[in-house]
Amino acid sequence: MAIWLTESSRIIVQGMTGSEGTKHTRRMLASGANVVGGVNARKAGSVHEGLPVFGSVAEAMSATGADCSVVFVPPAFTKDAVKEAIDARIPLCVVITEGVPVHDSTEWWAYATEAGNVTRIIGPNCPGIASPGASNAGIIPADITTAGRIGLVSKSGTLTYQLMYELADIGFSTAVGIGGDPVIGTTHIDALAAFEADPGTDAIVMIGEIGGDAEERAAAFIETSVTKPVVAYVAGFTAPEGKTMGHAGAIVSGSSGTAQAKKEALEKVGVRVGKTPSETAALMREIMRSR
Repeated sequence: MAIWLTESSRIIVQGMTGSEGTKHTRRMLASGANVVGGVNARKAGSVHEGLPVFGSVAEAMSATGADCSVVFVPPAFTKDAVKEAIDARIPLCVVITEGVPVHDSTEWWAYATEAGNVTRIIGPNCPGIASPGASNAGIIPADITTAGRIGLVSKSGTLTYQLMYELADIGFSTAVGIGGDPVIGTTHIDALAAFEADPGTDAIVMIGEIGGDAEERAAAFIETSVTKPVVAYVAGFTAPEGKTMGHAGAIVSGSSGTAQAKKEALEKVGVRVGKTPSETAALMREIMRSR
């Protein structure tokens, strides 16, 4: 089992003909993901990497039955690309692009809500989603882990990869990189709820970082709605106050958004929090051995 992305998912790539779109389309295909086409209005009707290129998401969906789009479009055009995917009512839209203006992300989030939240948006500024052995939508390496029964949700792409690698012998149902921008489509809580409902997931790794209150809100949700064991890591204990670190959302002001505050909120509801990524992996290994 997996959440949101399965072996039956049919993927299209918005921006497939660009350099990044081309590179990662090749990687997704090599991983066994069912990529069925691309979208570029200027190159509609052509073939790229052996796949048809369509003029719009709606046209691609009609021709291929696609139910997932991965967006590799420059920041200036990402808003229009995501709104096009929402208009087409594609179930899943994975926005890899970084450097998207927060105003644009806010606009498409509201647009999706007004459209009834038919389209789940993951990102922007994220590595995507991977269900090992089934499918891969985005830039997560396909060969660093195996299929298993751990669910992972993370703000950080690099830490997603590290935890997947360190726990490769146990394996993952699905790993979701939600991105670290201030406004994102899918949250920790969304993924936690999906993993809680997934019979193929036995335990959950949650990776957060400084800035905002997403981890504190996730802790409150875990307390009331998650019965499966959760371990967590919060990046940024040594970050200086008032300085953006890595992601646009990773900034603290006073005691708001600090790693310590997030750690305390999670531990208060029974989540075991590792001091390092490797310690976090060890905590999960201990949990899985006891099951």
